[in-house]
Amino acid sequence: MKNFRLLNNQERLKWCISENIENIFITLKTNLDGLNENSVINMREIFGENVLSKKRKDSVLKKFIYSFINPFTIILFILASISFFTEIVFSKNRDFTGIIIITIMIFVSGILRFLQEFHSNNAVENLNKLIETTSLITRNNILKEIPVDEIVVGDLITLKAGDIIPADIRLIQSKDFFISQSSLTGESDPIEKFSSDTSINISPLESKNLVFMGSNVVSGSAKGIVIATGDDSILGTLAVNLNKNRTITSFEKGINSVSKLLIIFMIFMVLFIFMINGIMKQNWFEAFLFSLSIGIGLTPEMLPMIISANLAKGAKKMAKNKVIIKNLNAIQNLGAIDILCTDKTGTLTEDKIVLNSFFDINHKKEEIVLKYGFLNSFYQTSLKNLIDMEIINYFEKNCTNLPSKIYRKLDEIPFDFHRRRMSVLLEDSTGKIELITKGAMEEIIDISIFDNEERKNNILEEVKIHSNKGLKVIGICKKELNQKECSLEDEYNMTFIGYLTFWDLPKESAKQTIESLIKSNVQIKILTGDSDLITSHICSKIGLNIDGILLGSQIENLSDEELKKAVETNNIFVKLSPDQKKIIIKFLKENGHVVGFLGDGINDALAMKESDVGISVDTATSIAKESADIILLEKSLLVLKEGIIEGRKIYGNIIKYIKMTTSSNFGNMFSVLIASIFLPFLPMYPLQILTLNLIYDISCISIPWDNVDSEFTKNPKKWDASSIKKFILWIGPSSSIFDIITYLVMYFLIIPLILKDTFINLNQIDQIKFISLFNTGWFIESLWSQTLVIYLLRTSKISLIKNKPSWQVILFTFFGIIIGTIIPFSFIGTYLSFTFLPYYYFIFLFFIISLYILIVSFLKIQFIKKYKELL
Repeated sequence: MKNFRLLNNQERLKWCISENIENIFITLKTNLDGLNENSVINMREIFGENVLSKKRKDSVLKKFIYSFINPFTIILFILASISFFTEIVFSKNRDFTGIIIITIMIFVSGILRFLQEFHSNNAVENLNKLIETTSLITRNNILKEIPVDEIVVGDLITLKAGDIIPADIRLIQSKDFFISQSSLTGESDPIEKFSSDTSINISPLESKNLVFMGSNVVSGSAKGIVIATGDDSILGTLAVNLNKNRTITSFEKGINSVSKLLIIFMIFMVLFIFMINGIMKQNWFEAFLFSLSIGIGLTPEMLPMIISANLAKGAKKMAKNKVIIKNLNAIQNLGAIDILCTDKTGTLTEDKIVLNSFFDINHKKEEIVLKYGFLNSFYQTSLKNLIDMEIINYFEKNCTNLPSKIYRKLDEIPFDFHRRRMSVLLEDSTGKIELITKGAMEEIIDISIFDNEERKNNILEEVKIHSNKGLKVIGICKKELNQKECSLEDEYNMTFIGYLTFWDLPKESAKQTIESLIKSNVQIKILTGDSDLITSHICSKIGLNIDGILLGSQIENLSDEELKKAVETNNIFVKLSPDQKKIIIKFLKENGHVVGFLGDGINDALAMKESDVGISVDTATSIAKESADIILLEKSLLVLKEGIIEGRKIYGNIIKYIKMTTSSNFGNMFSVLIASIFLPFLPMYPLQILTLNLIYDISCISIPWDNVDSEFTKNPKKWDASSIKKFILWIGPSSSIFDIITYLVMYFLIIPLILKDTFINLNQIDQIKFISLFNTGWFIESLWSQTLVIYLLRTSKISLIKNKPSWQVILFTFFGIIIGTIIPFSFIGTYLSFTFLPYYYFIFLFFIISLYILIVSFLKIQFIKKYKELL
């Protein structure tokens, strides 16, 4: 034990490759009964827990730092650094105010994002405890499921199709055992593994008797002894992720394109304003400072927080509906899907198979058929499905003389998705050895022999009648052998015994849910390994129109271009292999669709990874759960439909902020540009612009909790940067019109009325008062228009009564307006060079804001007419 403990991972594995099983058992002080409890404790103390360090939670400090890392806060950091040098280091009159305001903006955005993500991640981690991945191990001669993190070196483990291998393991038994270790080697094809000893002169990854953490079992079964766990495994040593990186999703592409648009737009405006002001005012340093404040004003620094808050809020709401969000971005992707692909089992049907009847070769109800079906299901060690469990339960309830008492299992050929059958080799008490095979009817008939072709055709005709009624048909055949091992070559020239029929009942809620999804403009496509007749029957029962049926065998004969068209025109795909499911998803995405896939088996894992949103259930196989972004604690399309609507609401509130903020900022900065050209002074100083932006940002904190139009959630939502550009160019200039009106009224009417003269006729002291009055007037008007327009642009409704804003929006926006209006009359206002305004300014403000609201309402109606949407 000491020597083994001192070996490193590579040395340990190399030793195990060529060492015989007995010596490995002796070294690890175990046997075929497995470890006892004292040995488990001892092994855990020596070799540690089965946990990868890289999977441990990030520290709070690290999460806090990452909350401030995004394109927009980085821009603010850069601008703050420039401001630090221009206003403090190289300035005679040092002023920290600008730096403080920018820092507050960064701090507010980062802190809120940190709090939202921290709360959301904790909630997701707590929920994930409900869906622990387990493995089947033997301890004290007892077979039991335990969480994978409780596995220790020396444990005896049983592996079957659908399992993720939880540690580095030396095989001691195997049967047609194929694994995929692409997460370690990049090999896409399954590899067969054996328990026999192999040469020492090969690397562990090339060995045939070792399997490694992170690989998954494709087919077959095996037993093995755990050699390395956690960080001592190959996976831990190489620091390779368990799952391959998936393709960039719709959400990530959308956010990237929008961020790129906003940054390019901001850079262009800043450079343009810098050049214009420098040329017009001939003060390049002042122009630089002014353009710097414009850049800050155009930066939607609250966008990361708005996104995080929306996603966290959605995850929390989904959790109440028994939906676990493993990947927060998946919520918005869910709202964007326009095609949902699903297997019919458990989503459209009751996830419960009911044995209907059993018939022999003459179509007579004979218990011998049921008996052989039971023997096959009972003695197999591979993954038992719903059909196996129903056969076993039915037989045990209805028969008293259980065959299990007089049969001994010798060997088996596990199920795989290409053969679509499995076999067990049994010996009875008389010494007779029989190979019993159960599987899909077509495959069973293909390997069976018949007296004549007419008998075979009669069986096929009877099967077709059952299938037309919606019954699943499973065939049984057998063959006597004079050997104690079997292989695929033995599955031929078998004697056909009969078949069993099963009901796969449609869910009562399926019809209503399908109708609801279709009304929400989500297409449903069925991707199943089942037959076309059974699938068609289920679809007719739940009201799903069949646009076209495509078989797996037909897909094999189609070119890529033909298949790209076929996935559009057909909505039922049957008798599919796992690779074919993945290909269908791939081509749907290439055709421009956002695709979700709901599955629960190992045969669904590839399709889930390929989709924009992989969805599984807590009763799914380990590989299916690991491949999923979303896990349902209830296997229901109704819950999924609610998630789709929630995803669309999240998109709605994110796009509200982006469109409202960018258009408003564009209008304000365009107004500043015009004013800086024609006015003999700046309409607002950089510090005043920063304050205005800060108050507006605080108002926007409430947007994730706003209500969304019911009409908005009826259609899938994709990110579209061009739509944002149109919105900016339509709505942004409208505020500039009223800003210019404000300029004119303030410059030629209100301020001359207060100071009894025009700007050019005033002395220097009075000109400073003039500028202060102008800055104050435009600050308040700009804040009011920028904040109140939120109420107009948050909904496509003309009347706010039809879509009332949330109380959070009302509270924060009015708080922002009140604070912004009071500031000029406070000591802060004095510091910002603001001053008091007469009452008649506010009369003017009331009229100008009212007129602005009317014009924006008109533009909103026209925008909706032209582009068929507002947000």
